[in-house]
Amino acid sequence: MNRGKPDEDEYWNSSKFKAFTFDDEDDDFNKLKESKKAVNSIRGLVDEEDDDDDDVEKVSWSGEPIGSISWSVKETASSIRSTGEARDQGFPKIDTAPSLPKQGSSYSLSSLFKVKSRTGGFPSFSESISETSTRVYAPELRKPKAEYKDYVSDWNPEETVRRMQRGKVYSLERFRSLQDKMLLLDQAVSAHDGNVITAVLIYLKRSLSKEILFHELAEREVALRHYVHYLKEMGEQRLLVELLKSLGRTEDMALMQYKEHLNIKDENRRKDFLKNCLSLPFSPDDSTHVQDHYTLLERQIIIEANDKRADAEIFKKYPRKASILNMPIITTLYYSCFYHYGESDGTYSSPANIRKTFRISEKQYILTALGARAKLKLWFDVDSLFNSKNWLGYSKKRSPIGFHRVVDILHKNNAPVQVLQEYLCLVDDTELKIGLAQKYKCHGVIINTYKDLKDRQQLIAYRGKVERGSPEDRQIEELLNNLQIRWKN
Repeated sequence: MNRGKPDEDEYWNSSKFKAFTFDDEDDDFNKLKESKKAVNSIRGLVDEEDDDDDDVEKVSWSGEPIGSISWSVKETASSIRSTGEARDQGFPKIDTAPSLPKQGSSYSLSSLFKVKSRTGGFPSFSESISETSTRVYAPELRKPKAEYKDYVSDWNPEETVRRMQRGKVYSLERFRSLQDKMLLLDQAVSAHDGNVITAVLIYLKRSLSKEILFHELAEREVALRHYVHYLKEMGEQRLLVELLKSLGRTEDMALMQYKEHLNIKDENRRKDFLKNCLSLPFSPDDSTHVQDHYTLLERQIIIEANDKRADAEIFKKYPRKASILNMPIITTLYYSCFYHYGESDGTYSSPANIRKTFRISEKQYILTALGARAKLKLWFDVDSLFNSKNWLGYSKKRSPIGFHRVVDILHKNNAPVQVLQEYLCLVDDTELKIGLAQKYKCHGVIINTYKDLKDRQQLIAYRGKVERGSPEDRQIEELLNNLQIRWKN
């Protein structure tokens, strides 16, 4: 800090304290003068410290003092020009041959700005320009050329598909002509990427008319399959029907239109819709299925209406738990066997009528009716299912499903032991019969089977599995003591 000789003497010889005086008039005025002088001395110290920094003049590479008006104008123009060049080339141009600082006055317009900044409190113009130029001219590494393509939208179809696969930014709007769009679709199909194909198809659906899109997809089987799947997933049934119709796939079109009945909640409206579907060009098998569906729903509506008003004893003893509407054919048959068994064939709710109308096989009918009648514990009806007469008029039990399955169903419905034993004896396979008898604890069947086999050793071994003194134990003892039986062992 450089001070002049007079200033130093004044500083060290001055003092804010003064000797006592009786002159009261000048006291306040002298105090004011002393306070003002102290403030000015402090400001001078601060200004002199800042001036020390200003003694070193800052110059740019071109030799112009930083902060001057000429330097600010040149730097602003250079910044604008260099920014445009850096966008194309990646590196800003920097003057690598700086000149020596020019000799000149230490006073400049920048010093005036600095003084204003200190006194007024707002930043100087040179400081703001300096910060901007520093950011512009900071050296950077050149980016790869591939990254600059993120900001360019003139990609070819191959490059666009590649960017879509990699999850980068892409735009399909530039493909405006039909030829470009089809090239893009073909390139997406060649990439074997379902997500890319679907994305391109969504763009084509939005930008092309239905007729043109359907015509082009007819020649591209892979893209067509993706488009059909997309329409199914999105639930666009009507557009899918139009597509299939335009392609001549009438059977597929009819099936897609038939599936729309699932969205109809009202039974009568659904029945009318199914009636209209009967005229669609189904295949022979599908046509039969649609006809049966319509007939079944029509019959269910009639049965439901009648049973809601029914006051029969069975409805009071076993109240209905759900409606029969829209139920499968086997569920409808079970319902009919449960509530309407024995009705004449002329009624819609008769099990025999349902079996005949819908061509239900004998096995399926026996299984369904057996489950319904066994649930009601009506064993006489169960017997009537298996009774048959031969040509001589003799009655014999016959089961198209096998008596071992009959036994399983009866046991699930808690049939008594006597009923189980009756049908166990009708099982042809001996080992299967013994296994089922042991499983369901039908001891009489096992004892009689060993007796018929004349197997004394198996009968003695089984005697240890029954309770002593029980009827089965006494039966085994009688058989072992019977001398008329010729045992094999």
